[in-house]
Amino acid sequence: MRILDLLKPKDLARVSKLQVLARQVVEGFCSGRHRSPHKGFSVEFKEHRTYVRGDELRNIDWKAFGKSDRLYIREYEEETNLRCTLIVDRSGSMQYSGSRSGELSKYQYAQQLAASLSYLMLGQQDGVGLVTFDDQPRQWLPSRSRPSHLLAVLQALAEDGSRKETDLGGVFQKIAPKLSRRGLLVILSDAMGDLDSLARSLALLRSARHEILFFQILDPDEIDFPFSGRIQFRDLENAVNEQTIDSKSLRTAYLERFAEHTEKLREICRRHRVDLVQMPTDRPFADALHEYLSMRRRGR
Repeated sequence: MRILDLLKPKDLARVSKLQVLARQVVEGFCSGRHRSPHKGFSVEFKEHRTYVRGDELRNIDWKAFGKSDRLYIREYEEETNLRCTLIVDRSGSMQYSGSRSGELSKYQYAQQLAASLSYLMLGQQDGVGLVTFDDQPRQWLPSRSRPSHLLAVLQALAEDGSRKETDLGGVFQKIAPKLSRRGLLVILSDAMGDLDSLARSLALLRSARHEILFFQILDPDEIDFPFSGRIQFRDLENAVNEQTIDSKSLRTAYLERFAEHTEKLREICRRHRVDLVQMPTDRPFADALHEYLSMRRRGR
């Protein structure tokens, strides 16, 4: 049975919406700017390809230039495709949506950003895999580079989020042994969890020589706490936990705790050489793609 036959009409519509959005974002942003895959490192020479602006100068074959007067890049067996795994947080805290983001939840933003990145990398013939998680890994798709793999990724992304708690560190500990070959890990999460556990897991992943890009997805309300008056707050990861409070009396303490949490996350990422990009949900997807492409071009 074809995979399309397994999808209900409403599910297919959601997948199609993700694919259309991804195509619009990527093709509108990257047309003519990113012609070839980004490469890794190996010692087994495979082939040459034409130099593209932004490629590392150290990879130019100067002997070939001397013979042909044209610039070529040396590629190696392991370099032929970048292997990327998107790690998408679908926990309860990701379900929050504020008015300034157009009622787009953090999880919906992550879904659409992940779809855009998948479309971009598969268009470059790079491999894309996917892990979705809350307190446990949920969906797991190994990295594949064939164009037909996009549908499987979008189908997995289109599933609803959960109301479970976040366990970044514990989840990364569980998926690390399954990432047998080094590659690029792109984390899409609000990082609202135990940062000490996260730090240990990032150290483990970096010791396996994975490159890590962390998109911290936040609603603008979480950044500047714009509330006033008496507000009822409900725990998105525990439906029975609700409190009505005076937001003015809470604002200063909240902003101080949020600043401490953010700075600690930045320090952890600096220590483990993880690229951290804070993405408010009112920020265009193209900005995230620009950050991604800039970091890939710079390399490590």
